[in-house]
Amino acid sequence: MSKSILVVDDSGSFRTVVKLALQKAGFSVVEAGDGREALTKLETNKVNLIVCDVNMPNMDGLTFLRHIKGMPAHKFTPVIMLTTESQEAKKEEGRQAGCKAWITKPFLPSQLVDAVNRLCV
Repeated sequence: MSKSILVVDDSGSFRTVVKLALQKAGFSVVEAGDGREALTKLETNKVNLIVCDVNMPNMDGLTFLRHIKGMPAHKFTPVIMLTTESQEAKKEEGRQAGCKAWITKPFLPSQLVDAVNRLCV
């Protein structure tokens, strides 16, 4: 059975790019447009890893990350932040919140797939 990845980004076209790269690598994908929608999706979907943007409406990625790390069911779910944010302070905030990898947009799909394969065991 394929591993399931939750992709959280407010850009539908960006989610599609990520989804296609992950599906091509053999993963199944669940999509959400922001952190709040992602929390709802986590109630009904078992995911092995989360790929999340930082800047989103309603609930940003770092707030979402802090939320799920406080939930027993998702405390150990690896999270990759995929974002335009490249400042060290933001990356550090992500690490403190429990982020396992930080990829800056624009990115190579192979770069993302490699990170997912490393973390999704």
